Amino acid sequence: MIGSIALAAAGVPVVLAGWFVARNWAPDLPVAALAKRWAPPPSVFVPLQGMQVHLRDTGPRDDGLPIILIHGTSSDLHTWDGWVSELAATRRVVCMDLPGFGLTGPAPDDDYSPERYARFIVDLLDHLEVPRAILAGNSFGGGVAWFTAVVAPSRVARLVLLDSAGYPLASVSVPLGFRLARLPLLNIVGHYVLPRRLIAASVRNVYGDPARASQATIDRYYDMTRRVGNRAFLAGHMARRYFEKLSGRISEVTQPTLILWGSLDRLVAPANAERFRADIAHSELIMFDGLGHVPQEEAPEMTLAAALPFLCAAPKGEPSTGR
Repeated sequence: MIGSIALAAAGVPVVLAGWFVARNWAPDLPVAALAKRWAPPPSVFVPLQGMQVHLRDTGPRDDGLPIILIHGTSSDLHTWDGWVSELAATRRVVCMDLPGFGLTGPAPDDDYSPERYARFIVDLLDHLEVPRAILAGNSFGGGVAWFTAVVAPSRVARLVLLDSAGYPLASVSVPLGFRLARLPLLNIVGHYVLPRRLIAASVRNVYGDPARASQATIDRYYDMTRRVGNRAFLAGHMARRYFEKLSGRISEVTQPTLILWGSLDRLVAPANAERFRADIAHSELIMFDGLGHVPQEEAPEMTLAAALPFLCAAPKGEPSTGR
């Protein structure tokens, strides 16, 4: 009798594990299954570096200084929707899903070095026949932006860095999804199981006000995580410290730079904003009270209003880009 009870008790975790897996079963999805919702016009897919890159290129083609928007880790081009909807009326605006993310997905050569990402931006500019541009990047995308400005300075006129990577994170709170992605065993299970609540908690964690994270936004992060290959890439991505190792080169940035930061960023400490301002000679900082790590997504109107004077200012020797 006791043995039967012990055997039954031992089976409870197995049953619970089976229930959990069945309830949260979420295998990878092909791009075709996601594109209908997340890549309607003006989205296009362009061949670049052996990938089909998900891209949006909007606004007037006679803009002499297009704005290139670069998203962060686990995100995609839609994080800039609030900015694009206003900017594209008068400016040429380009946003894309970086290699490893969104509908672009992993790179075929498995090269995710900072040099590769900078080369990707330069190759994209070449593909678009854009000789020079303004780069704006959030989080990991900020690291891509400033490093591109350092290694290809002739291609970058100005920088906007939003809660950018570059220095050690000094995080107060790391999203649960990011922490789990670093655990090898859970990574294996995570290729097939993805609780939507995990994604929701991770998204809300990077907002200053978690209530601002809409269900549609959570849907997007959930769906993009399931794009075939993205979860496998993320496991390796989270183990790397791409731009922290290059922080000594931040002072090599010579372009005028606007630094935007959420005061409630729990992932990349606001103290890092001050470090960027100190290290980049021609820079200014705007801190947003109450916003978190993705201020352009959490409060697009407020952050774009602050950035517009800088985006449309006339550099020395060049005509104004405002219209």
